[in-house]
Amino acid sequence: MYIVAHHRIKNPEAAFQRGRQLISGERAPEGVKVLQFHPSQDLTEVTCLWESDAVAPVQGWVDSVLGDASENHCYPGGGGAGVRRAAPGLAAARALTP
Repeated sequence: MYIVAHHRIKNPEAAFQRGRQLISGERAPEGVKVLQFHPSQDLTEVTCLWESDAVAPVQGWVDSVLGDASENHCYPGGGGAGVRRAAPGLAAARALTP
């Protein structure tokens, strides 16, 4: 299923440094895969799309990686109305610096 993760960034420098692990998928829980990464222009919020069998593994991993640098809210994406594949040009996340 698709899981949406919304991050309210409290400490951009720490969040984006730590977030590299999330974007790369390094040490992700089994069955958890990041599909898309969408930061706001001012880098105060980020929305990500994940694939996982449940919300809990995504929420737990995101919280453990980002720590106090971000408030994170994960929830199931809309079933039939959800994203079916990455939009052209969104497959690779660009390098970010706060």
